[in-house]
Amino acid sequence: MQRWWFLDEKNGSASSLTSSPGTSTKKTKPSKPVGDRRHKFRVLVTYELLKDETIAVTGNCEALGNWEPEHCVQMQLEDGSSNIWYLEIDLPQNVAITYRYFICSMDPTSENVHVRRFETHIEPRTIPIDGASSQTDQETKIDTLGDIDGSIKLDRGWLTSETIIQFKFFDNPFLVKERIKNRLLYVKITPMNLRINAESQSLSTLLDESLSSDTRENGTDHQAYAFTEVVSMGNPKATFEQQSQFGCPYHPEDFLVFNVTVAEPENVAYLVDLYTYSSRSKEDEPPYHLGYHYILPNFLKKSEGILELPVTCASKHRPLGMMRIEYLKVTPLLPSRCNLERSFIRYWNKRWTGLDVGHRGSGTSFKASDGNVIRENTIASLKNAVAHGADMVEFDVQLSKDLVPVIYHDFDIYVSLKRKTTLEINDMLELPMRELTLEQLKNLKVYHVVEGRNREARFFDEDLDEHQPFPQLADALELIDPHCGFNIEIKWSQKLKDGSMESDLNFDSNLYVDCILKVVLEKAGNRRIVFSCFDADICTMLRLKQNLYPVMFLTLGVTSKYPSYHDPRCNSIEMAVRNSCATELLGIVAHTEDLLRDQTQVNLATEKGLIVFCWGDDNNCKDTIKHLKSLGIHAIIYDKMDIYSDKTVKVEGDNATSSQQSCSRG
Repeated sequence: MQRWWFLDEKNGSASSLTSSPGTSTKKTKPSKPVGDRRHKFRVLVTYELLKDETIAVTGNCEALGNWEPEHCVQMQLEDGSSNIWYLEIDLPQNVAITYRYFICSMDPTSENVHVRRFETHIEPRTIPIDGASSQTDQETKIDTLGDIDGSIKLDRGWLTSETIIQFKFFDNPFLVKERIKNRLLYVKITPMNLRINAESQSLSTLLDESLSSDTRENGTDHQAYAFTEVVSMGNPKATFEQQSQFGCPYHPEDFLVFNVTVAEPENVAYLVDLYTYSSRSKEDEPPYHLGYHYILPNFLKKSEGILELPVTCASKHRPLGMMRIEYLKVTPLLPSRCNLERSFIRYWNKRWTGLDVGHRGSGTSFKASDGNVIRENTIASLKNAVAHGADMVEFDVQLSKDLVPVIYHDFDIYVSLKRKTTLEINDMLELPMRELTLEQLKNLKVYHVVEGRNREARFFDEDLDEHQPFPQLADALELIDPHCGFNIEIKWSQKLKDGSMESDLNFDSNLYVDCILKVVLEKAGNRRIVFSCFDADICTMLRLKQNLYPVMFLTLGVTSKYPSYHDPRCNSIEMAVRNSCATELLGIVAHTEDLLRDQTQVNLATEKGLIVFCWGDDNNCKDTIKHLKSLGIHAIIYDKMDIYSDKTVKVEGDNATSSQQSCSRG
């Protein structure tokens, strides 16, 4: 595999991207468009637009905003039409125009443009230089939103200035009185504007008014500029939809996720309403309002957390029970580093199957006595995998104390208290890696957890720069052959099913993800990159904070080798597939143990259009790798590329080339 994404597509080249996403300069408002030809855009919209949503167009010239969302040009509905939008505008005469349509909304307070959905075809729409069509041709030509030559791609946008608050209901979150314990509850969440103005004399008045009108079909007079959608992971369809008048039912063992997009999170409260049907209700009778609670913005100061809230009876205003809600707050990556020129967020070429991915570079070093002779997750290990034909290398990234992304797998390390050739029981101190700065990690004598517990050092070549542990992510992006792709696994401590934590991280999750994304967007250039993580919320953040690189959900699956997670989305391929579909991820990274036990689970993902990678110790076998490729797995992550890969590799200095077998995959 020598050419991906930026270089792979017909007529696509790296030179078409004049700057890296990370090199954006301060944006200025373009002057009034001036052009030599008048052009009329017309587009048919088959999607149901929500309140505050509209259609816009952007492209590669100043008149169309140079791909920047805030400089786009909004379209208008044609007279007498409910779904055809148009725009007449002057365009440059001697320039081939490329453009995209997208669904957007505008914050009425700040006038910031929010990208709701956008066309993600690798090649955008084009008006050629000699495409000065007649007025009649322009009147009859109608594009279809999201559809270019039969290829339909209209994906969720990314956060430009808005924030998403996600509320999650799972693990039987309602504790209510016995008489209603077994009734089906419906959950509805309504964002409420807390901004006090001349029309609202007090906060209490505002809340009283909103409560008294919460069952109106058209909502309340004080709803915020916001978009609310909900998905049930218990539903095989698993797509976010608008909530109905009486909310979404919560079934036992269900997993409900509410996404609320808001522009000013500090000024928005959330009314949680519960509805249920009376035991004596008639067939055509709607559910009645059982209870409610307000979530004020000061409850949501952290990026994630658990809320245990009382449920107040809607009729008698007395305590009715309790409910437990887990929340996630996703903030935009600022300054914005993405635009609408090109996106690979769900792009995968059909030729890319059976890719060989080097696990932690050339493989794990500390699992067994036959571990790799090169220390894992080092520049040397990554280079060695590339030299032996790796299409991609997989490695783990986490932050040092001073917020520098470094490549390392374990949460804890051992630090030597004495400089000795032999190690004794009291010569080492176990520390969380996050408690050391990059300088300390580089200068102290640091041992892997296995070395520390066994008091036996395994590697003595750390005086060589490329063999040193804790290489910076930025260094890997600059030093590894750019034709080799990166599968960057974000290390994040999760809660286990028994209630314990893998590690006590003290980082804010938004800050954590932002620090890693900024390095990638600045240093990646044209390298193909896929993010992955075992934490579904981190995957959500990675997906919503940028629109350039795809994200895959790492799944533990059903296994006895590792403890299960508290979040059930990671504990089975079925739930992982539904979560990936709902969040619009590229696909899943499945545990091979799961796939070998039930091969039909591969189809469970691919039939939904998802890409499937696989990981696990079972992959370290030539026959297993061959079998997984025959199942249509898109990429297999395994150790010791030099032993298990069936590629013929010729190495000449820095120029490592793989056989035609590798190149034939793209």
